[in-house]
Amino acid sequence: MAKHTPLSKEFLKGLWEQNPIFKQVLGMCPTLAVTVSAINGIAMALATTFVLVMASMLISIIRKLIPNQVRIAAYIVIIATFVTIVDLVMKARFPVLSKALGPFIPLIVVNCIILGRQEAFASKNTVFRSILDALGMGSGFFIALITLGGIREIIGSRTFLSYQVLPNAFEPWLIMILPAGAFLTLGLMLGFINMYTDRKKNLEKESLIDQYRNKTKSESAGTVAAQEGI
Repeated sequence: MAKHTPLSKEFLKGLWEQNPIFKQVLGMCPTLAVTVSAINGIAMALATTFVLVMASMLISIIRKLIPNQVRIAAYIVIIATFVTIVDLVMKARFPVLSKALGPFIPLIVVNCIILGRQEAFASKNTVFRSILDALGMGSGFFIALITLGGIREIIGSRTFLSYQVLPNAFEPWLIMILPAGAFLTLGLMLGFINMYTDRKKNLEKESLIDQYRNKTKSESAGTVAAQEGI
């Protein structure tokens, strides 16, 4: 990123403008696999964010020492180190969550979001900017996973974070806690987001056209008035 980019934008871009799930469509495997419940989404997002921040910080610090020919291998070794820390801590402190997430914690090593940010940003920017970028992307990932997991849990189990939020009269949709439910929910979410984005762009385009027309009319009126005055 250019040095004149505001620091706030380095963080905020990951929340919406460059959201890794809704905009870049990266990291689909854990997104679809672990979001059976909101708590699984939260755990995966926090684990991924920790690895992303720590890897970005370290790679940004030593970016000039890493030979270009082995940079990808070096990034993977660094990422794998922090993934191992997360995996061991979760197994020791949160065994239930660790079991629920299964192999998707070790697979953070090859998560496109993490490796992509190292190659595209951390290896080219200062430590502080890299940390802000990682926090923003991690927060965007968190928002996407808790939203997707929350919707699936509420409709599929009548609960949110294990608290019942829908009445017993509501019949849970079994499909929502199955793999098909993940594809269906995410597909609908992406569809609505694209509709919103397109509508916003069209409104902005219409606004610019109206401004141009008003400006043209004003200039034409001024020219006519000047000619009449002459």
